Amino acid sequence: MHRVDGLTKGLAVPPGSTTDLDELVGVAHVTDSRHFSLPLMIAFDGALTSNVQVMRQYCASAGVELAPHAKTSMARGIVERQLAAGAWGMTAATVHQVAGLVSFGVRRILLANELVDAGAIDWIARHVLAAGTEFSCYVDSLDGVRILDTALAAAPGEPTLDVMVEIGFPDGRTGARSAATVLEIARAAGDSAHLRVVGVAGFEGLFPGFGTGSVPYGVAEFLGAIRDAAEAIAAEGLFAPEHPAVVSAGGSSYVDEVINHLHPSRFSFPVTTVVRSGCYVTHDHGVYERSSPLDGRASDGSARLTPALELLASVLSRPEPDLVIVGCGRRDAPTDDQLPRVVGRLRGSVPESLPGSAKSFAINDQHLFVRVDPAVDLRAGDVLRLGISHPCGAFDRWRLVPVVDADYRLTGYLEPALS
Repeated sequence: MHRVDGLTKGLAVPPGSTTDLDELVGVAHVTDSRHFSLPLMIAFDGALTSNVQVMRQYCASAGVELAPHAKTSMARGIVERQLAAGAWGMTAATVHQVAGLVSFGVRRILLANELVDAGAIDWIARHVLAAGTEFSCYVDSLDGVRILDTALAAAPGEPTLDVMVEIGFPDGRTGARSAATVLEIARAAGDSAHLRVVGVAGFEGLFPGFGTGSVPYGVAEFLGAIRDAAEAIAAEGLFAPEHPAVVSAGGSSYVDEVINHLHPSRFSFPVTTVVRSGCYVTHDHGVYERSSPLDGRASDGSARLTPALELLASVLSRPEPDLVIVGCGRRDAPTDDQLPRVVGRLRGSVPESLPGSAKSFAINDQHLFVRVDPAVDLRAGDVLRLGISHPCGAFDRWRLVPVVDADYRLTGYLEPALS
């Protein structure tokens, strides 16, 4: 039984009482106000299933591995779908996320970040490495090598930690900035009794122009720098010999560029290319709709990703002929890329398009301002269907996300862990 209480956002459970959500699966529609309250973030089961398969096939056809970035949802139900579809492993950005993935039973985890806190390193040693979970993290400085080496020397059993040298670029975030520094780090890690160099990595998604619908200038050069770094480290024999070196990059926007520049065939030694896309699983009506090679940048008739998330919210007021105030705000939807997009309305459990124009133009904590065609029949109590941009920020706002079929009938639910 899965019991939820009256404090669970989006559920119409009276304060102080509880309900068994499992009893609603397959029976209740999320439009039923006896069980659900608005605003409500939902996920479409069919779109999730399709997106997982589309990306699985895309990576398999390209000859690369996929370690989806779990920070997008940090939801067991999504992670399990991705692993069942053959994901190589899962990616995390924080030790807290690593702990969540461990609790989900994930056995191969890539921490796409530096690990510099002694307490966190000790926890990884005791609860991840000691349990036999395959784990690696980034290192981008000699200080980082020293911190890891010192903490691991003090950990029970003095375990060995796999590290990947992270490559960065000027004005970017973490990552070594020069070829000379990359080799210094790899040599120092290779000399450590507690570290093993297993690969190189970077993130290409932060160049100016991200999310515009075209590939930013500099992405190709940066991916070339990752390839050159891997070749230089291999030339000195610094990669651990047990397995092919891992070369990793790739968010959800430019994964095609990563495959092109970092495909195993581009290297003079054995390589496993691992992309870390995460937002593909839900896709969106914004930044990834514009920038994904499986949607806005697609150039052929290949399978496309489908937005899986939708925010349902009531019209609260129409105080002016061309102004509608909707009952949702920053507390319910991410706004770092764009405001929620009106994609239609709901009549009962039947989705409809909305005649005329309707565009969000401002937002408060709990209110969305939408400019509408004065001739559109839209009034208080009507339910709007809103698309969102940047799904990571959507999952951060909800303890529970109902999963529904095309008729808005509950098929399950996702429970995002704190990310």
